[in-house]
Amino acid sequence: MGQYQRLLLIVDGTLHQSPAMHRAFALAKASGAALDIRAIVEPLPIIHLWQENGDETDHQRYLRRYRRWEADEVERLSGQGLDVTVQVICTTHPLLDILQAIEELKPDLLIKDVTMEWVLKRVFITALDCHLLRECPIPVHLVNQARYGLPHRVVAAVDPHDPSTQITGLNDAIIQAANTLALQCDVPLHLLYAYDLSPAFNGDTPLIQGGWREDFIEELRESLHLAFVTLADRYDIPPERRHFVMGLPVPVISGFVKEYLADVVVMGTVHRVGGDQMIGSNTERALYSVPGSVLAIRPPGSGGTGPAEGT
Repeated sequence: MGQYQRLLLIVDGTLHQSPAMHRAFALAKASGAALDIRAIVEPLPIIHLWQENGDETDHQRYLRRYRRWEADEVERLSGQGLDVTVQVICTTHPLLDILQAIEELKPDLLIKDVTMEWVLKRVFITALDCHLLRECPIPVHLVNQARYGLPHRVVAAVDPHDPSTQITGLNDAIIQAANTLALQCDVPLHLLYAYDLSPAFNGDTPLIQGGWREDFIEELRESLHLAFVTLADRYDIPPERRHFVMGLPVPVISGFVKEYLADVVVMGTVHRVGGDQMIGSNTERALYSVPGSVLAIRPPGSGGTGPAEGT
């Protein structure tokens, strides 16, 4: 994954300046990439049934502020030296229109603000952000907050012990994407592995019935650490930027971001079918709990359907 050539920024109908805008403008300036901005707005509300046939005057009046915004943004950003296009899309199916824009524009990266959803709503309705994590064919940068335009610290969250991430090459894709972002911003890249020993204490495991010994737990930990060190060595990550932390992925990542003031966590998504669809993946949960931002990477050659599970 080389230097960014084209970025796609998705903004909502409020058109307010946002963390994702701040990040996208800074990345476009730093990389010299073309920036395509697409504002997703709802069509003119239909108040009376007779309006279904269309009142062109009302429709044009509704769109006027958006057309003015398009022209103003092009003038403003072009004046800052950006190669930019701006378009407002009126749609009731934002995911389909975003995916179509990706197909037409072929950007290297999609950038969007995280849309905060209350928990009960997320149980019954899959948020647009989660759909993008599951179906977007390119890396998705979902921005919770942007203390700086360009990130000052990037962390790649990997799981070198999970066979699925080794088979698909997901760990490599995560590190390469994180390294691209770090190099583009001239910032350090950190490697984080949140290893979880709780399955070792599962009462259904035959060995548990015979009793676990402390030395066995230590052997397990050492095997996980060896896998992590081997991966870090392959990418020449210096020891001071390697973080091997015991715990569940999302709490560990959230704590790491707060302690090290990491701006972007690069995580992976792989597709699995089952009960996790209702609960949500680690990557999806991180959207609502990690104070920085998430850059989600799909396994090389993966498709675009099915629920996602984060590394």
